Amino acid sequence: MVVSHLRTTLRTRVAGLLAAAVAGIALTAVEPAPQAARADACDGTSGVTVVIDFTAFGGDVEVACAPGDPDTGLAAIQDAGFAVEGTLRWGLAFVCRLGGLPTPDVEPCIDTPQASGYWSYWHAPRGGDWEYSDKGVLNYDPAPGSVEGWSYGASEPPSIPAP
Repeated sequence: MVVSHLRTTLRTRVAGLLAAAVAGIALTAVEPAPQAARADACDGTSGVTVVIDFTAFGGDVEVACAPGDPDTGLAAIQDAGFAVEGTLRWGLAFVCRLGGLPTPDVEPCIDTPQASGYWSYWHAPRGGDWEYSDKGVLNYDPAPGSVEGWSYGASEPPSIPAP
């Protein structure tokens, strides 16, 4: 009976250690949660303003500030506090989801999304006209004081002027 109790105790402890180890591995594989989006455009040249147009999904246009001088368009999105997901094939080099949209049932984000529905990438000077990006999110270095824009659909700019 003592041996049976020891086996049960040992199994329970091993199971607990395995569960803790698996939970630790799962936590290290997840990217940290994005910061809360700053709800306004940046002031002057103190950061990069990020505009994400969620109107294709029935949402609003959200504007936030990425403080400082982000090295890439991806850093600007993340520093402004927006959740971003890439594709299985290209990772974060190809933005597939912003703020959880489109949902996985609409776009599985395995490869590049279809041309009629993807996040298009735009740049503008403060208060200027939107210009479609000829570079990818990892290859563009936005200047402090500039505006980065994202819109879902077939290459239409964000529905508001660059702040």
